[in-house]
Amino acid sequence: MQTITRSILQQKNSKHILMALLAAVLWGISGTVGQYLFQEKRVDVEWLISVRLLAAGGLLLVLSVAQGEQVLSIWKNKKDCILLLSFSVLGMVAVQYTYFAAIKYSNAATATVLQYIGPVLIVVYMAISKKRMPSVKEFVALILAMLGTFLLVTHGNPKELSLSPEAFLLGISSAIALAVYTLLPARLLVTHSPALVVGWGMLIGGIVFSPIRSPWDVSGIWDTNTYAALGYIILLGTLIPFYCYLKAVQMIGGEKASLLASAEPLSAMVIGVFWLQIVFTGLDYLGSLCIVSTIFILSYSSKS
Repeated sequence: MQTITRSILQQKNSKHILMALLAAVLWGISGTVGQYLFQEKRVDVEWLISVRLLAAGGLLLVLSVAQGEQVLSIWKNKKDCILLLSFSVLGMVAVQYTYFAAIKYSNAATATVLQYIGPVLIVVYMAISKKRMPSVKEFVALILAMLGTFLLVTHGNPKELSLSPEAFLLGISSAIALAVYTLLPARLLVTHSPALVVGWGMLIGGIVFSPIRSPWDVSGIWDTNTYAALGYIILLGTLIPFYCYLKAVQMIGGEKASLLASAEPLSAMVIGVFWLQIVFTGLDYLGSLCIVSTIFILSYSSKS
C-alpha cells in the first residue's frame, strides 16, 4: 500500500514539475515576442499590459464558470479579499509591468537574468521564515540555476550587461515582484483553485492598470504578424503559463517551482536560434547544461 501511494505521489509531482517547466518555456518565448512587438511593431508596453491582463483574466474566469466553479466564492472571506487585491497589484501587475518594461529599456535576455534573482530572494525568505538553511540539493540547484542564467545572457562577462538606470531598476524590481507573486497567494491556493486566483488576479490587475493606458488607446503597426504575436502573449504567454506556474506552486512549493521556472532563459535561447538566427557559443551550451541539471536535481529531490 505504501509503495502504491508513493508511486501516485511521484506521478503527481512529475506532472506539476512539467507544468512549471511548460510555464518557463512559454514565458521565455513570450519575452522575445514582446521585444518583437516593442521594437518592430512599436506597440506600447503599458497598453500591452492592460490588454493581456484583461483578456487573459476574463477568459480564465469564463472557463472556470464553464467548468462549474463558483467564481464568486473567493470574495466571501474578508482576509481572502484583501490578499487577492494585494496579489493582483503587488504580484500580478508588478511582475507583468516590470518585466516587459525592462525588456523595453534593454532586451529580453537582460530582463530575464535580472528577474531570476527572484528565486534567490525566495529561497532566502523561506530559509529565514522557517529558521533553517537551504538543503544541499536546493543550494546546489540554486547555484546551478543562477550560474546557467548568468552564462546564457552574459557569456561569462558581466560587462556585457550595459544597462541604463531605468533597465537596472526595473530588472531588480522584476526580481522582487517574481518573489512576491510566488509567495503571496499561498494561503489563497489552499482553499481556491489556481484558475480562480490567477483569473481574478489578472482581471483586477488589468482594471487597476487600465487608467495608466486604456485598452482602446491603441498604437503601433498592425498587421497579421502583430495580431498573431498579441494572441500568443495573451493565450500562450499569459493565461496558460501563469495558471500552470501557480498550480505547480500549489503542489510542489514556491521554492522548487521558481527554480524550475529558471528554464525560461533556455527557451529564450532556443527561440533565438530559430527566429532571430543567433549563433551560440560554448558558454551558451554550458549555461543550458547547468539549467537542465537543475531540473533533474529538483525532480529527483521532489520524488525523494
